[in-house]
Amino acid sequence: MNFSPILTRYISRNFLVSFLTLLLLVMGLILLFEVIDLLRRASGSETATFGAVLAMSLLKAPQTVQMVLPFAVMLGAMVTFWRLTRSHELVVARSIGVSAWQFLTPVLLLSLVIGVINVAAINPLAATFYTKFDQLQSQYLSRNNSLQVGRGGLWLREGQPDGTMAVVQARTVRQDGLTLQLDRVTIYRLDSRDRFLSRIDAESGKLVPGHFDLEEAVIYHPGNLPEPHDSLRLPTSLTLSRIQDNFAKPEALSFWELPGFIEFFESAGFSAHKHRMYYYSLLASPFLLCSMVLIAAVFSLKPNQRGGGVMRRVMGGVAAGFLIYFFSRLIYVFGLSESLPLLLAAWSPVLVTGMIGMAMLFHLEDG
Repeated sequence: MNFSPILTRYISRNFLVSFLTLLLLVMGLILLFEVIDLLRRASGSETATFGAVLAMSLLKAPQTVQMVLPFAVMLGAMVTFWRLTRSHELVVARSIGVSAWQFLTPVLLLSLVIGVINVAAINPLAATFYTKFDQLQSQYLSRNNSLQVGRGGLWLREGQPDGTMAVVQARTVRQDGLTLQLDRVTIYRLDSRDRFLSRIDAESGKLVPGHFDLEEAVIYHPGNLPEPHDSLRLPTSLTLSRIQDNFAKPEALSFWELPGFIEFFESAGFSAHKHRMYYYSLLASPFLLCSMVLIAAVFSLKPNQRGGGVMRRVMGGVAAGFLIYFFSRLIYVFGLSESLPLLLAAWSPVLVTGMIGMAMLFHLEDG
């Protein structure tokens, strides 16, 4: 028989309410612990106020939403199916010929839509906010160097031992072995209050361990004549490996920016392996949500209401969610280490979870 539109809307509405309620509850708890952790880290900082800590927590929240989304979908589906089963609504639906696959369909479709919205809209927002969170974290909680790279070239901000700051900009960058080649380099030196001290312009340069080697450089000091140099050596604590590890974290780039960034990064001679892995995992994430719905259905469509059966199924569902998360993170690490091909590492959690859920549902429903 055809699936009733009324029942479809009813199940969809129940799932959306359960999903959003659980997502807000989980995010509220995580936000609370995030604020506590940031307050602990900021206890030694004189400039980090409670307002700054709260702002950092809120800026990180969209990134956290992406992390907890599979759990929220799974728990929302479990609550929906339990509620409909306890009220005997699914029993009545089954008695008129509606199969489990038919009332799973609206939840699966909604999960797919949520996943697409997450990738297309929430992820760009999370990337923008995460970049601002990283900037505030560097400002208030650490003195790490700030590094950025993009189509406009290389930008980095490095603290000096004497308390001054150096801001380095290069129009183009490329890797040549263990050396980073720079073209059209500008270096600004600032004091501890970000006041201008001097500027260095160079036609080219390179980063080697321990220093920058600049060619055809000119130094500008306020109130003095320019000082030309055929070559100039400037000390630095930066290394090529540090730049590769810190440049443009995948989380700071949106889904729409990643392909262009990967192309640019690889054209400069860098490895974009980490960014490709993140990009493929984003592509697979909507289907992972659908797989979580199948797992939720296994633990909630036929709950035993006697002898503590419900509690056992709750614990089983939660344990299954953590096992899936652990498995997905383990495979993700294997992908980053190049132990597995990137596509296999990104799609393995989806395929394995989906096949297990479908096999168990076929057994429970038709076995």
